[in-house]
Amino acid sequence: MPILPEFSLAGRAAILATSGGDQAPLLAQALVEAGASVFTIARTQPLLDAVLDGLPGTGNQKGAVIGSPSSESLRTAMAEFGLAHGRLDILVNDNRSMFAKPFTEITLEEWDEVHSRNVKFTFMLCQEAGLRMTQQGYGRIVNVVSELAERGMANGAAFAASQASLLSLTRSLGVEWGRSNVRVNALGMGWFSSEDLPLEVQREDLVVRYTPLRRLGHPRDIGPLLVYLCSEACDYTTGQPVYVDGGLNAHP
Repeated sequence: MPILPEFSLAGRAAILATSGGDQAPLLAQALVEAGASVFTIARTQPLLDAVLDGLPGTGNQKGAVIGSPSSESLRTAMAEFGLAHGRLDILVNDNRSMFAKPFTEITLEEWDEVHSRNVKFTFMLCQEAGLRMTQQGYGRIVNVVSELAERGMANGAAFAASQASLLSLTRSLGVEWGRSNVRVNALGMGWFSSEDLPLEVQREDLVVRYTPLRRLGHPRDIGPLLVYLCSEACDYTTGQPVYVDGGLNAHP
């Protein structure tokens, strides 16, 4: 995609963190196309491989597997990042492991696992990035969230609560780090698919027919917005969720 000069990420070092979802490779591609060098931190090796395999050349094909979130594993990943980059300009957290189950059937272990994957991982990465960004006086953090951060869904209480936590974290960090020239925003997603399904097939799904734009989103739909939120042009926006959801959050 063509990049306006004010949206260029040339010379910027970015971390993309992912714990699942097939949009991560396209998010990394958008950052690279805008000029950023991308270091990927993934929960599993297959997730890391999927991102690295989709990037052009070899210069951006660097990353680490963090496994279960822990201080030790994160320190190791950040040390590997430090070997390749002198500073950290951009952090994109794409940690949205879906979980659906009737509320009364959710075990404490399942609740903790959902919040560990979706909230703890992001908390730890934001803390590591924030230390660096506030000291250097510049940074952009984007937390990818579901539109369920502000909506309810039957059998989705655990996942929705984790997304609401991420949105609250985004707003609080936007306030706390604003004077340090660090912008923290959320990129909200509705129902997405990386497959290019015909519209007539998509509209067989009740969720698609409920969506005002009557189609699923594709990761290509969020690439330009992600680049803006990671760029210097994003100077007067912080602590905000910006939704690319086909109109779902505007729906009664």
